[in-house]
Amino acid sequence: MEWRNIYRGLLMGISDLIPGVSGGTIALILGIYDRLLSAISGFFSREWKKQLLFLIPLGVGIGTALLLFSRLIDYLLTYHIVPTQFFFIGLVLGVLPFLSREAGMARNFGPLHYVLLAAVGISLAATAFLSPAESEPIRELNATNAPGLFFAGWLGSMAMLLPGISGSFVLLLLGAYSTAIAALSDLNLPIIAVIGAGVGVGFIISSKVIHYLLSRIPTVMYAIIIGLIAGSVFVIFPGLPGDFLTGLISLITFLAGLALTAVIGREGKSLDIR
Repeated sequence: MEWRNIYRGLLMGISDLIPGVSGGTIALILGIYDRLLSAISGFFSREWKKQLLFLIPLGVGIGTALLLFSRLIDYLLTYHIVPTQFFFIGLVLGVLPFLSREAGMARNFGPLHYVLLAAVGISLAATAFLSPAESEPIRELNATNAPGLFFAGWLGSMAMLLPGISGSFVLLLLGAYSTAIAALSDLNLPIIAVIGAGVGVGFIISSKVIHYLLSRIPTVMYAIIIGLIAGSVFVIFPGLPGDFLTGLISLITFLAGLALTAVIGREGKSLDIR
């Protein structure tokens, strides 16, 4: 089993626990985004064994992160939300210079690409003004709530594959985030299985669509992805710190996020998503 992919999966899994942060963004930073899409979309091809050898350790890392860090993330977001969110803002902003160079923005982008980038970014940023009414977590699975949880997992997984869109935020909008976190914390296997099944189906279908679009219209997709990542900063932004100490800690965590992007970005030679 490839330990490097377990490590990559850990980073992706931790990010997917944060509403507003995308595992797809982490895959971009790590330089495995294209490989991830190819592996998922090619899972039922003749090369399924090769794809499985890539996906299993990645899945082990993601699953481990979801199980081990769900309570820690819940604690940080409850008691230290501002410094935590500034850390992830640094992480998200850190990927933009890498991605803009790979996209060749100065060379390949025309006026329409910049308009599309801005429109996508503004549209995603506008979701920061939404106030989803999160319900009490569902703790017992039945025939009434199972279909909703399955499709919540499906839609959440589609968001996970798109850099800039948080699967956790989609679950939050659908009122299923607290249920997912509670199920992971309590090891509620029936609910984990239903949401997980939705995630698996969503991964397979959406990976094929995204991979197809990236191969056909790469510059347009670069514009969309850069817009999504830029817009996600406004979703994550928790507001200005209320006191000097919190502000100082937030500045440190922001810089740590930027630095971590540079460090883990060395895992890949480039951020090739074509």
